[in-house]
Amino acid sequence: MASLQDQLSRLVYSTEQGRVCPDCGKAVEACICGELADQQRLASLDGVVRIRRETAGRKGKGVTTISGVPLAEAELKNLLKKLKQRCGTGGALKQGILEIQGDHREQIKSLLESEGFKVKLAGG
Repeated sequence: MASLQDQLSRLVYSTEQGRVCPDCGKAVEACICGELADQQRLASLDGVVRIRRETAGRKGKGVTTISGVPLAEAELKNLLKKLKQRCGTGGALKQGILEIQGDHREQIKSLLESEGFKVKLAGG
């Protein structure tokens, strides 16, 4: 744990660069934290895409979650758009996990397998 002085002494603004990212120390426009996080997420995956149906924390409304997709953030957004169009429903991308409203596990499985991913239905 860093001391209070270390926590408060981080540079957040520079007259030369403008706003500075507190994590990587580069200008906000040149910040590489997002890319590093995306690379770490991709490195931790095992190559199996897991599809599950969840209702926890959603007031009984079911969503289909897709995790473990080995794609970068921009490609995940394109895949999400394709899945939402195929299922005819809404969805979201949260922390590298795709969420599609409703139970569409079989449709999503067939689409992802045609895209060349190894897919596993997880959970109940």
